[in-house]
Amino acid sequence: MPNEKVVTRFPPSPTGYLHIGGARTALFNWLFAKQKGGKFILRIEDTDEQRSSREATDAILKSMEWLGLYWDEGPYFQSRRYDIYNTFTDRLLREGRAYHCHCSPETLDRQREEARIKGLKPKYDGTCRDLGLGPAPGSVVRLRIPRSGITQFNDLVKGAIRFNNEELDDLVIRRSNGSPTYHLAVVADDVSLGMTHIIRGDDHVNNTPRQILIYKALGEPIPQYAHVPMILGPDRTRLSKRHGAMSVLAYRDMGYLPHALLNALARLGWSCGDQEKFSMEELIEKFSLDHVGKAAGIFNAEKLLDLNAWYIRECSDDLLAELLRPFLEKEGFKDLDGDKIGAVASILKVRSKTLVEMAEAARFCFSEDIRYEKKADDKFLKQDVVKLFESLYQRLESVPQFSRRSLEELFAEFLEAEQITLRKLAQPLRVALTGKTASPGIFEVMEVLGREKVIERIRKAVAHIKGKAEMR
Repeated sequence: MPNEKVVTRFPPSPTGYLHIGGARTALFNWLFAKQKGGKFILRIEDTDEQRSSREATDAILKSMEWLGLYWDEGPYFQSRRYDIYNTFTDRLLREGRAYHCHCSPETLDRQREEARIKGLKPKYDGTCRDLGLGPAPGSVVRLRIPRSGITQFNDLVKGAIRFNNEELDDLVIRRSNGSPTYHLAVVADDVSLGMTHIIRGDDHVNNTPRQILIYKALGEPIPQYAHVPMILGPDRTRLSKRHGAMSVLAYRDMGYLPHALLNALARLGWSCGDQEKFSMEELIEKFSLDHVGKAAGIFNAEKLLDLNAWYIRECSDDLLAELLRPFLEKEGFKDLDGDKIGAVASILKVRSKTLVEMAEAARFCFSEDIRYEKKADDKFLKQDVVKLFESLYQRLESVPQFSRRSLEELFAEFLEAEQITLRKLAQPLRVALTGKTASPGIFEVMEVLGREKVIERIRKAVAHIKGKAEMR
């Protein structure tokens, strides 16, 4: 299909949330379509009415939007496309490529058991294949599969793959209740939506010959297939929650940046030299199925966390403020000024691995009152700093500009006048301003808090120290 516009798709089933494996499949399809100037389609495979849910569908859509993997068409819902599937099935019946099968479930079970006893593959024996039967209550429609020969395709990742047709049976394409089976619905959708490339996990390899045979029966062009390797945990077992792999929305809620997760997913099974970090523009430019490996990708939660910390450090203050806001709201801080959030983020991002960590660390900036950690209080908020604090806030009231530079100049003069080092004052002042012994630089903290709040907190610290003395 060299002259056709590339069309890819991501077809999740809404029986659960979008997890790492599905998100990577979506990303690879999205990148391939974007790089080729093609189209990326989202399809929701919700024909399993009992297991599908609206909640899972909404979660999948939110996950895709959060990751920035916006679709060009869709979402199409298979549950609303039964007329299309019936049209394809009727066409196969009309052309003699499919037939009605009246065999009961009990008959099929007996056939399979007899085949097992004989050491044969348990499959349908074709009882109704040449009887020319019509529809009947409880009957199904089966595809007429060639009984000999080979079905083969050139996988864009795995290379040439071959299946003996005699290993396959006449698969059901319409159930007894009139609903389409998975294989028929998938092919009908891919044909009607003009799919040129099917990029999916290699757990679908065994589905491919069946779907190719449906394409051939329909006389439709067969898309190119690329089956990407599985994702395993560090112990090389199937990826699970115990490896730290959770749903995409769980990573969002834990304070990961979408681009950090996308970058990590892109590197699971795909490589571009030694480069580890990519902008979205670079991913689109450099992604290639030629560089998707055949071996399973290894998911490393610690590496993802380090990557997230790097992206937080590299993120602009304005964007970080936007991303941080909902986490601050969860901490109880509403209607905050965007510039103030950006200023706080700028001093916290070098020491934050997630947005949750950052929001927790930012509490001292937005709280009306702070609590002193007991050890910090006992060690640093002592009587010998009271006079220093009282003298300091008087100077702070008169400093012309409450900026980092002017504060550094004021402190240089203050320390010289008091004949002390910054070490003697910094930790008590840090505890007075933040309640903790660990924080960004003291001048950064003061600048972000602002003159009024800094002076207020120093005064409260003085009152607190005097109060402790009176209680003794």
